[in-house]
Amino acid sequence: MKMIGLAVCALSATVMTAQQPPATTTTQPPPAPTGYQDTPMQPNGKWHVHDGTRPQPTVVKPGPFVSEAPPADAIVLLGPGQDLSKWQMQEGGGAVSWPIANGELSSGKGFIRTKEDDFTNYQLHVEFATPSEVKGDSQGRGNSGVFLNGAFEIQVLDSYNNKTYPDGQASAMYGQFPPLVNASRPPGEWQSYDIFFTAPRFKGNTLDKPDVVTVLHNGVLVHNADVFWGPTAHKKIDPYAPSNAKGPIGLQDHGNPVRFRNIWIRPIKEHD
Repeated sequence: MKMIGLAVCALSATVMTAQQPPATTTTQPPPAPTGYQDTPMQPNGKWHVHDGTRPQPTVVKPGPFVSEAPPADAIVLLGPGQDLSKWQMQEGGGAVSWPIANGELSSGKGFIRTKEDDFTNYQLHVEFATPSEVKGDSQGRGNSGVFLNGAFEIQVLDSYNNKTYPDGQASAMYGQFPPLVNASRPPGEWQSYDIFFTAPRFKGNTLDKPDVVTVLHNGVLVHNADVFWGPTAHKKIDPYAPSNAKGPIGLQDHGNPVRFRNIWIRPIKEHD
């Protein structure tokens, strides 16, 4: 009887095991880095480029969103329709391949830039929205960028409850200065940058005056007449070059979907 009972138990165990679904293993991507300590020191000697130990900007809730219509003297770079005639691909200069619908341009493969490449001093308005469905973290979440004179990046990122290195969060002067505060809206909501830029000046090949930038993020001041140390780059700061004295406006492809709309620019003249 004992032998029969053991045999029945063994058979039952075999049947139960056969009915269980096969084990599956899901491999999650590793979290994106939130900072580095092996990068060069910034010129003031306080922090590494992309230093994760740098203090995070204080969160400030912005006021209600207001979409700023372009003034009469503005050049509309992206309006309410489907017109992309003022833009081209950065590589090769061909027609823009990013999809557009109802005046909303969605980031696609490859950087884009304006065809006009001699902007110097200007007021620039950009509206953008990171995806409402949150995927990724740190720099892998709603990442893009607005490039001034094609060389100086104001970072675009979903920085709503998303830790990253401070000089790489939304509205940062990428790799150089974090915003004074974090004025980000929740994912999927429209946000705005108002950027006031004075281009660098050169005497021959020698830098005479660096550029100056003031930035409002969702109407909140995040950079107040700050100076780039040079063109922005990942994990480094490039030196100024005479070509930086003028250039296009660029939008970055970073492999994350970001929407843009209502982009306009006003060249700024000096006082008589």
